[in-house]
Amino acid sequence: MKLQLTEEQLKFQKEISDFTREKIIPTADERDREDVYPREIIKEMAAQGYTALTVPEKYNGLNRSKIDACILMEEVAYGCAATAISLITIFQAETMLMLFGNEKVKSHYLPLFREGLIASYSLTESKRGSDIRSVDTKAKKKGGSWIINGKKTFITSGSAAEFFILLAETNKGVSIFAVDRSLPGITTEIGDYSQTIGLRNGPHMDAYFEDVAVPDYCLVGEEGKGVKQAVITLNNSRTAAAAISVGIARAAYEHSLEWVSSRKAFDQSVINFQGIQWMFADMLMNINASRLLTYQAAFLHDIGKASISESSQAKLFAGQMATKVCSDAIQVCGAYGTTVNAPFGRYLRDAKSYEIAGGSNEILRNTIGKEIKKNLQKLYS
Repeated sequence: MKLQLTEEQLKFQKEISDFTREKIIPTADERDREDVYPREIIKEMAAQGYTALTVPEKYNGLNRSKIDACILMEEVAYGCAATAISLITIFQAETMLMLFGNEKVKSHYLPLFREGLIASYSLTESKRGSDIRSVDTKAKKKGGSWIINGKKTFITSGSAAEFFILLAETNKGVSIFAVDRSLPGITTEIGDYSQTIGLRNGPHMDAYFEDVAVPDYCLVGEEGKGVKQAVITLNNSRTAAAAISVGIARAAYEHSLEWVSSRKAFDQSVINFQGIQWMFADMLMNINASRLLTYQAAFLHDIGKASISESSQAKLFAGQMATKVCSDAIQVCGAYGTTVNAPFGRYLRDAKSYEIAGGSNEILRNTIGKEIKKNLQKLYS
């Protein structure tokens, strides 16, 4: 693997960095306090093609690589992780359609992402959590449509979603559907646990589906194969998720370093204390190690050798790393680090939240462990 970014990728990185500093960072703390979806920013990103970054050109996308997606996510998360989460829910919906959708559903929906379509990945139910092997939401075939009834909960980006990727039980098992928010019978509301401490891109809504008629072509992939498709799609997004954690950690590292470099204590700059230098050495080492692991997983995707283990390792390591870096950033900044006017509280809340969202540390360890067992069987068979 070539570990150096190309000139084109470096140019893209600067382009996203400039966009983040101009459009995202100035209002990041305000949006976090108000817990609102960054609709205008997402629409601006769509106009630049960023929301359709990995979508094929035939569907009006930019057809860029997974590493490019990681570059995008890290730079956006550096400014605001909640905005990056808004992006990743769109990417998950696109990925599901690209990997499993029939031509009609792809031709209908994929071009709309370049126009700013806001999507949500609607898996979770209140009684199921991470277990999606069976769901209470039901879909029954009726003529040329599927009739969907049920409730989804804790939907990221749900307050603004115009489109859902939804899991529902059919006669053959759990299946995936592409569901337009404008269809009759869909309502959303703020639930008891909709507002979170981190990754605040609007309340994580509850959605109710009452006799919602979805066209037959909106069955995504094969009936009864929804769990497999959902797992593949989630794995596909975990490199981008890891990059978000890297971006959060980098922001905490850089802003705390800036503070201690200008802060005086005991007649010298705080950065001159060896103990402080050691903390920053560990922060930098772990950020760089996490980025390399993330790029390795993305590279395997790009060459057609996607690894569930590598992607899960990347997200697990990055999530834990980001929480530790953000905690240490607060520590080195002392009282300033704990103030509401400093950004470190947001960084820490976002970092910790992403140890749970998108695949908890425990689920990721289970996944990695299963892959280790598989490799053992191959080794000794």
